[in-house]
Amino acid sequence: MKKALLIVFMFAVIAVLPAKERFSLDQVLYGKGDKIFESLPMTLGWADDAHYLQMKDMKLYRVDARSGKDELFLDPTIFASTQKAGLSAMQLLRNHTADWQRFAAVKDNVLYLYLRDRDELRKIDTGGRPAENPLFSPFGDAIAFTCQNDLYVYDIKRSETRRLTTDGSEEILNGYASWVYFEEILGRGLNYRAFWWSPDSRKIAFLRFDQSKVPVFPIVDAEGDYGRLEKQRYPKPGYPNPEVKLGIADLGTGAVAWITHPWQGEYYIAFPEFNAASSSLYFQWLNRDQDHFCIYAYDLAKKIVSLKYEEKQSCWIDFMEGNDFTLMADGRMLIRSSRSGWFHLYLVDGSRVMPMTQGEWTVKGIDRVNARRKTVFFTAAKEDSLETGYYRVDWNGQEIKRLTATGGSHGIESSTEGSFYLDRFSNITTPTRLDLFTGEGKLVRRIADTATPMLEKYDWPKVELLRIPTADGFALPALITRPVPMEKDRRYPVLINIYGGPGSASVQNVFPRGLTAGFLAQNGIISLAVDHRGSGHFGKKAIDLMHRNLGKWEMNDYIEAVKYLRTLPYVDPQKIAITGGSYGGYVAAMALTYGAEYFQFGLAHFSVIDWRLYDSVYTERYMDTPQENPDGYKNGSVLTYLDRYKGGLRITHGSMDDNVHMQNTIQFVSRVQDAGKKVELMVYPGERHGYRGKKGTDYQKWNLDFLFRNLLGRPLE
Repeated sequence: MKKALLIVFMFAVIAVLPAKERFSLDQVLYGKGDKIFESLPMTLGWADDAHYLQMKDMKLYRVDARSGKDELFLDPTIFASTQKAGLSAMQLLRNHTADWQRFAAVKDNVLYLYLRDRDELRKIDTGGRPAENPLFSPFGDAIAFTCQNDLYVYDIKRSETRRLTTDGSEEILNGYASWVYFEEILGRGLNYRAFWWSPDSRKIAFLRFDQSKVPVFPIVDAEGDYGRLEKQRYPKPGYPNPEVKLGIADLGTGAVAWITHPWQGEYYIAFPEFNAASSSLYFQWLNRDQDHFCIYAYDLAKKIVSLKYEEKQSCWIDFMEGNDFTLMADGRMLIRSSRSGWFHLYLVDGSRVMPMTQGEWTVKGIDRVNARRKTVFFTAAKEDSLETGYYRVDWNGQEIKRLTATGGSHGIESSTEGSFYLDRFSNITTPTRLDLFTGEGKLVRRIADTATPMLEKYDWPKVELLRIPTADGFALPALITRPVPMEKDRRYPVLINIYGGPGSASVQNVFPRGLTAGFLAQNGIISLAVDHRGSGHFGKKAIDLMHRNLGKWEMNDYIEAVKYLRTLPYVDPQKIAITGGSYGGYVAAMALTYGAEYFQFGLAHFSVIDWRLYDSVYTERYMDTPQENPDGYKNGSVLTYLDRYKGGLRITHGSMDDNVHMQNTIQFVSRVQDAGKKVELMVYPGERHGYRGKKGTDYQKWNLDFLFRNLLGRPLE
């Protein structure tokens, strides 16, 4: 009797609990309604080993790591002269000297220097030409910048501008990266900057590009009565690359010394770095085939180039970017290399290359080196490829200590000497938070949490990490988002969301902050993210399987994922959709052609359609040239499989995409039309690689509408 009364009471309580709310379309598209997540504080690094810098109300505060007390460090809003010129606080804070006393900013192509101690704003004379990429010298006594593809330096004490190169033109670029170097080698973070100061502030190393042989690709801006033609020097596979030289400008003499060496064939040069004494310049060299990598040192006094490290692989080798390479004061180097088949740390001491980490797991990057204690701090996916942790190892590699105890994704920002670190952490059950730890991994305090009480108000779907087995023994990482509760005997459509590029894992143990997957689940669509064998979870040796075969293993493994879905009793096997952008757009288009037996609907955005149409550096890294690998290019082209295409694809592109040209989509649509088949096409005029503003919202809305119409049989309301 008591048990019966308890059951009645429990049902009564459940009956009066308020029903969970569903996400609205306005929340998903416009961010309207309840604020479900807070933003984490904006930190701007560490002032020293015990204080970090934090932005609040456009002011910069110095926060004591131990106590949490803050004090005003910098208030750019009171700089009268910069306010008058219309320079924002963020513009100033992006570029400053180490002591925060001098600031540089470009506004309307004009270069400004602000001297804080005098509240003086100088407009630097560039002859009326636009200035770009200002960078203070380490001593803060000069600013280097580029102007119409020449390199300049401004002496602050003398108020003088000197031109260091004179041959800059549309074809010759000094200190300003060619497009393909910006996109594929130096990285977007440098914003085309291709010059580097020496520690003694007396020299500047820079790259000079001759792109006169690089073919021009036309990009049309349709605005106005006649439009505008944009000419882009864009090397495609097998076509001429920009020719590169490395120079060193001496500010004392004004002379430029060019580093010469009898390298054979075509090559790339990147990431020059002076040693601490400014007596040698280290730089990285890679042949055009991208399977032979070297680190060289140039002795400025002797004018001699010497080899410091060499590596060859059967497939390809990546350049060593900032968190892959550390040059120590004694000339030894700490590098991150995939030479063993997995990315690991090595200490290079003369001719000796000593492993510091080993095993079937991946080091993601070097955080900090303590040469005095002979220890290295690094991030890695050690215990689980779906997670990122923080670790310390001594130079002999005998002891690795894990500093982050909680499973999930940790983003680390350590203090100058490593006494503390900030940790941005989340996992699939924990929304992102910001914690402060000691250098030994002991929690000092929680600084902020993105979760709000509104989280409990909504009907969140069930999110689960899993591994999907393949026929040949791989266990593919996947993240599935299901409706809660699931109706008995109902079969649900599935949307597979992918990227798919080599070494580009998208499935991680992180909290899914976006509302789109939840919105779809609440409306009866399951979402699945899955990574193939070449995504990085299985080491560089598995990524190498993609060499000369782009498209092959992606399709094999995504089809394996669909075969797995077909075994689930709650999945509708006739309503499997796939979506992706850029490389993901390529995969989605391949799925609707090559894999048309398994995928019924797809959304392909700013997609590569044929690898002959993409840039040389990225494509040749994985495919070699079309002349060397004709079968690979044919088998990897979406156009090869148009005979299998049954329709069901929505394809979009920005008309001025300078990364993946709209030429890709035009060629695909043309072939579809010639075959008498159907495709949905949406062009976003004036947009580049991805869509922003109102067009970005339009893009999201009509993608959802496409999914509702085809997977649910009704339009988006």
